[in-house]
Amino acid sequence: MLTALARDRTAGGTDHLPTGDDDIPAFVRLSLAVVFRSIAFVGLSTFIALFAQQRLGGSSTAGTAALFVLYAGGIVGSLAGGSLAHRWDRVSVSRWSYGLSTLAVAGVVWVPGPLMYVFVALTSIGLYVPFSLQVTLGQDYLPSRVGTASGITLGLTVSIGGLASPAIGALADATSLQTALAPLVLMPLLTWALYRTLTDPAPPQQPAAAAPAHSPAAP
Repeated sequence: MLTALARDRTAGGTDHLPTGDDDIPAFVRLSLAVVFRSIAFVGLSTFIALFAQQRLGGSSTAGTAALFVLYAGGIVGSLAGGSLAHRWDRVSVSRWSYGLSTLAVAGVVWVPGPLMYVFVALTSIGLYVPFSLQVTLGQDYLPSRVGTASGITLGLTVSIGGLASPAIGALADATSLQTALAPLVLMPLLTWALYRTLTDPAPPQQPAAAAPAHSPAAP
């Protein structure tokens, strides 16, 4: 890719760039949705092993299994997201996924016993189905700045959630881990509400390739 870009710059060509109008308000709402999703997933991935140990008799195996289920579900969700988006639009798929995630996170926090693992898996699938979809949505909302869009939608996924984790840990020390994880139920709910204000944009138009030059017809 770098070789192709260098060749285009040498030739002075920019016709490969997509065209379209930037929808900055929609991109800002999408970015906020990414922030809330990040807080929910990173918060759970940070504390789910310890929480499972507390809920299931203090076994370290229980915590390891919960963390494994959380990340294994992400594989399923990532693969399912693309398939579902081929049948329905990306915004609808993401909205329904975050609605499912709201109920699933509530189950992780409050459902007792081994049934918690089912809700951990549903949470992971629900949060990962929109993961790649929101990256492409960001690129379509900012067709003239696809690099910026990708950096924000992917970068915020890790950074914001990591910044919120110390606050969750401090709340857990002051109260209980269950109380500290309870606000995470609101994160996919807020994301669902933001997705209700979004529409799936048409992909940016690619400029038509220049027609090849034809040699004069032979006499």
